[in-house]
Amino acid sequence: MLVAFAGMVAFAVVLARLTLEPSAASEDLIYSNLNPGESIRRYLEQPAFQDAVKQIGGNIVLGVPFGVLLPVLLPKARGLLRVAVLTALAMVLVELVQGSLVQGRAFDIDDVILNTTGALLGYLLLGRRLGRAVHPHRHHFWHRWTRRPARH
Repeated sequence: MLVAFAGMVAFAVVLARLTLEPSAASEDLIYSNLNPGESIRRYLEQPAFQDAVKQIGGNIVLGVPFGVLLPVLLPKARGLLRVAVLTALAMVLVELVQGSLVQGRAFDIDDVILNTTGALLGYLLLGRRLGRAVHPHRHHFWHRWTRRPARH
């Protein structure tokens, strides 16, 4: 748990540095995007394919720690839908702060979608197993009536 907590703190610092600091390099490209897929399409239409991979892949990679660490830190966050919802909410908050308070940044719904996709990948590849290892499945009181009798 301590390692997962330290990992989440480190991830939060990296996330803040990457998303909440002004970006002089992208000030001319700033526009808010509320249409899903629009930014992804623009990235793919760029002549430099490497830039598209960097933007799309970077946003996916940025979401992976959520999918790995959420089930470890919050046992009730286990499950594909819960990880998706919590990640999307966190990323919408980051995008809102970024778009309203940070010069050279804007709200982009595609970033939320890509980050959430990364979280789902992280959950499916590692987070689900880590969450189960740290927090084994609990048996609820109603399970005592559903158990099968032991065979002798």
